Amino acid sequence: MIITLRRSTVIKCLLIIILIIIGITFLNQQVLTASGVNRKLPIYSVQTDDKRIAISFDAAWGADNTSKIMDILDQYDIKTTFFLVGFWVDKYPDKVKEIHTRGHEIGNHSTTHPHMSQLSKEQMILELNETGNKIRAITGKKPDLFRPPFGDYNNSLIETTKENGYFTIQWDVDSLDWKQIGSIQIVDRVVRNVRNGSIVLFHNNSEYVLDYLPPILDKLTSEGYEIVPIGELILRDNYFMDHTGRQCKSN
Repeated sequence: MIITLRRSTVIKCLLIIILIIIGITFLNQQVLTASGVNRKLPIYSVQTDDKRIAISFDAAWGADNTSKIMDILDQYDIKTTFFLVGFWVDKYPDKVKEIHTRGHEIGNHSTTHPHMSQLSKEQMILELNETGNKIRAITGKKPDLFRPPFGDYNNSLIETTKENGYFTIQWDVDSLDWKQIGSIQIVDRVVRNVRNGSIVLFHNNSEYVLDYLPPILDKLTSEGYEIVPIGELILRDNYFMDHTGRQCKSN
């Protein structure tokens, strides 16, 4: 009787210890997640010793300036990346073809411009596939870059895009042209914050895009920056992401 009692006491103590260990492990996981250790990140910028950067244009709401933007880029012999929303592709298929034929890179910017982190995995795949297929039908090439609308993402999105053959792209320099703050402020903001490996965010329908783009390109090229499409800037393999979303070469 005494032996049985002692055994039950030992078993109870062991169970309590196991539960404590499980609880501590769970709390540690929560702390790590909250601190961002387990958080998956898109590509905000790229680690490089070369003075190479990428500029990009998100296209969702209009197309009036798109050809004129490419005319300016041609003057500097610069190719860039346009991220297209599905309904923009539907409305302006001729512009999609023009962007492609003029040598610029096309990325996927979703189908309906939703907050991607609020979608299920199946809905995310649908957003990716519908626009990816539309772009391929026009250009003959499926995009492999994806920029989430509003810059909104979570771990599920990063995993889903990767599984579907996409690199998820953010930016480390926001021109704020979507705020219509004026060309002088936009020029200053961009040239002041650019560094090696930067990805700059612009919008094709910005009110001042035709005013701010030439002086920005003048300044950046005079400082020795080479401006390339995002697909030529990013690392395709043998890399890791630091805590800021900077893509770094693995040793």
